[in-house]
Amino acid sequence: MTVDQYNECVDKYSDNVYRFILKNIRDEDKAKDVVQDSYEKLWLKIDSVSYNKVKSYLFSTAYHTMIDMIRREKHSTDFETINPEQYSHNEQFNDINDILHEAIKRLPEIQRSVVLLRDYEGYSYNEIAEITGLNESQVKVYIFRARTFLKNYIGSLETVI
Repeated sequence: MTVDQYNECVDKYSDNVYRFILKNIRDEDKAKDVVQDSYEKLWLKIDSVSYNKVKSYLFSTAYHTMIDMIRREKHSTDFETINPEQYSHNEQFNDINDILHEAIKRLPEIQRSVVLLRDYEGYSYNEIAEITGLNESQVKVYIFRARTFLKNYIGSLETVI
């Protein structure tokens, strides 16, 4: 890949990678860091990454960088310091978009990632398998489970509206 192709990739894919990571970790600064790290890793492998495969490489790298960051940040907490109100709500939702985002936040990390890649970014099952390192049947199972959870969490649209 040439430097011009690299710059074209930055222009072409950085927003998509950022949105994907932001949807998963919901922290703008951390999402920007993950995107920047991903492009740095691409720059270091500029000679070995094919221009035709750069989109898949970027999403895979960003996904794995995000997972590494989440694992680093996990720490044990004292149950005495947890505020139960932080994990519950009694608000009324006025916007279907808010309900959907709340439901997506409640999905397990892997299910959230695959459903976002499939439904928000439009990747095929095979491409999602390459990005996440899962096999295609695992991707399908996680997407099915995520959609089932979302359907049960949201309920019918008539009751929401």
